Amino acid sequence: MEQDFPHKEITGEILSAAFEVHNVLGAGFVEKVYENGLFKELRLRGLKVEQQKEVAVEYKGEEVGTYFADLLVEEKVIIEVKAVDSVSTVHEAQVINYLKASGFQVGLLLNFASPKLEYKRLVLSRPKERLS
Repeated sequence: MEQDFPHKEITGEILSAAFEVHNVLGAGFVEKVYENGLFKELRLRGLKVEQQKEVAVEYKGEEVGTYFADLLVEEKVIIEVKAVDSVSTVHEAQVINYLKASGFQVGLLLNFASPKLEYKRLVLSRPKERLS
């Protein structure tokens, strides 16, 4: 039985696009190459995509820094692009923290370095309210 999760259609389209990018480029490039390729592929598919989207990080109600999401799709899904030997729990924690900071519920961790695209969908059960 297929699992039901938030933004299933969008994440499905993102994964399809990521597989296309991986098939065309293969493994061996730096992360930025895959990020740029995925940005172009998602736009070709008619999705709204923002690259290097700035997100404020707060601590006890005060801004303490910012981070830049590699890609933000349809103002709903954060994508973190990697080109590493293997994805670790540290990378997963990074995406979870991005979700917490941004108020988004769904993130995709994509690793293009392997001969086969690796991906992990991460979902927060209760995201905080997004800041405008």
